[in-house]
Amino acid sequence: MRIGELAKATGATARALRHYEQAGLIRSERAANGYRVYNERAAVRVGNIRYLLAAGLTLDDVRVFLPCLDGDVAAASPSEAGVRVALERLAVLNERVAAQTEARDRLAAALRRSARP
Repeated sequence: MRIGELAKATGATARALRHYEQAGLIRSERAANGYRVYNERAAVRVGNIRYLLAAGLTLDDVRVFLPCLDGDVAAASPSEAGVRVALERLAVLNERVAAQTEARDRLAAALRRSARP
């Protein structure tokens, strides 16, 4: 299938697909006309990549899951490396949430202080 077909099948943009390919997460062949051509399994792989990205992982993090991207990544038992990456990413996300919560609380406090009676 061509890149537009894969994009439509997965909800990803063609730009995202090219980015995934550049990152080494998916592969294509080139047709005689130079168009990228993906095999049917690419849709499953892209779906899994999007699932992991939506869970807060980065493309670099997703590389750890390469061995299971062609199956049901959500149901697969993660490897030790996968668990480690997920825990590291969770810690980063928790830090960001805490920082955003602090900023929100400071802003809310400033607004309360400046409110006119």
